[in-house]
Amino acid sequence: MDEARGFEETLAELEKRVRRLESGEVPLEEALQLFEEGVNLARTCHEQLEAAEKRVSALSRGSSGIEERAVNETDL
Repeated sequence: MDEARGFEETLAELEKRVRRLESGEVPLEEALQLFEEGVNLARTCHEQLEAAEKRVSALSRGSSGIEERAVNETDL
């Protein structure tokens, strides 16, 4: 999977695979492949959400309102 893909695109790809699997008209080998791809896409979505959560957590209320502190790449 392309790791540079955005969250929305990754989620759309995951949804496509879920719809195919839910159709019940997929041969076993294709279903296994779709499931494997879906697991990888779900993992990517989860990682992207965790990174976004860390970025949001970097925002803190300061004396002049909401301030953003620098986030190291290792924090993401």
